[in-house]
Amino acid sequence: MRLPKYPAYKDSGVEWIGNVPSHWEIGPLKRLLDLQNGADHKAIETDDGVPVIGSGGAFAFASMAMFDGESVLLGRKGTIDRPIYVNGPFWTVDTMYWSKVNPGVSAKFAYYSATTIPFGYYSTNTALPSMTKAALNAHAVACPAYDEQSAIAAFLDRETAKIDALITEQERLLERLAEKRQAVISHAVTKGLNPDAPMKDSGVAWLGDVPAHWGIRSISSVSTKITNGYVGPTRDVLVEDGVRYLQSLHIKGNRIRFDVPYFVGDEWSQKHSKSILEAGDVLIVQTGDIGQSAVVTEEFSGCNCHALIIVSPVRESLEGAWLSWVLNSHFGVQSLLSIQTGALHPHLNCGNVKQLLVPLPPVIEQRQIINWLDRELTVFDELSAEVIRGLGLLRERRSALIAAAVTGKIDVREAA
Repeated sequence: MRLPKYPAYKDSGVEWIGNVPSHWEIGPLKRLLDLQNGADHKAIETDDGVPVIGSGGAFAFASMAMFDGESVLLGRKGTIDRPIYVNGPFWTVDTMYWSKVNPGVSAKFAYYSATTIPFGYYSTNTALPSMTKAALNAHAVACPAYDEQSAIAAFLDRETAKIDALITEQERLLERLAEKRQAVISHAVTKGLNPDAPMKDSGVAWLGDVPAHWGIRSISSVSTKITNGYVGPTRDVLVEDGVRYLQSLHIKGNRIRFDVPYFVGDEWSQKHSKSILEAGDVLIVQTGDIGQSAVVTEEFSGCNCHALIIVSPVRESLEGAWLSWVLNSHFGVQSLLSIQTGALHPHLNCGNVKQLLVPLPPVIEQRQIINWLDRELTVFDELSAEVIRGLGLLRERRSALIAAAVTGKIDVREAA
């Protein structure tokens, strides 16, 4: 879509706004919105269907409305970069600001303008991002007349709805690829690659029939070591550089992703040598995202780890990659979830993991299936990466379109 520009522009005097149409004004956000503090969530009752809105979206129901009408909500703590447009009765929690829309202002225009705020620039805390009302009130925005605001809002409603529909479609495709990928893994590690192989009842929940020549063994019977990574406070342990220190956030889909780096000193690592990793070890998330596991590749040999269960296989009987694929299958994930303990803080313990039963083909067949999975899953990974790239472009396009419209870089009055 090629849209015209306005006939004349002027310098807004604000770096992130740039030039604006010559007849527009620049003013603080408080010119559009009268920001109010959210309420203490402890005071909220939940009985008659008024949505309570926090930075994560609507999540409960209040007994009475704080406000009924159009409003723009902005995060105060936590998720600060996701403004919300509301039209109707609502409560907001105390980690949010809500607003009364000022007279002569289009609420939808104010919402779209709020989505362009450089929240990272204003954030006062890196650990728990937060915004002050003063910073938000003073944030400079473009302020066209009401009729233009309404035209811009109508245009963006229509065009972002189209983009959102495409995003939803691509997200569903990503989900279908993930489901198909999981099905391929699960079938390969529970049924093998030979469709004509004689089968037998495994006698294990969620596993069903397996090839007749496969064994069923406990993890402990084919492991030389099952232990925990270091469990304890890390405030005085972590350093800027040194031995890579793996945590549960690094384990996803049978891969170790060290994109959030943590390090410990070499001396500290040697003092905690039982959790130094070797290639072929299998890591199982112990707390948090239970059901995630990954094999340690050569790249991560020598790392240390935090609050992960480490399984060191008997190399003559069990390939680490085989065990990790089994644990990443539907059978493996359900098995791990079935042995978690602790209602408030679910976790796994080594004793229960030791007793888990897993299918065990001959080592040569394990390697054949591992190699086959590596080839087959490459296709899914490439397709998923392509979809993710497309989603990124769609989201960038959405953000750029909003920014261009609310700062007057494009003239949408006729398009709306």
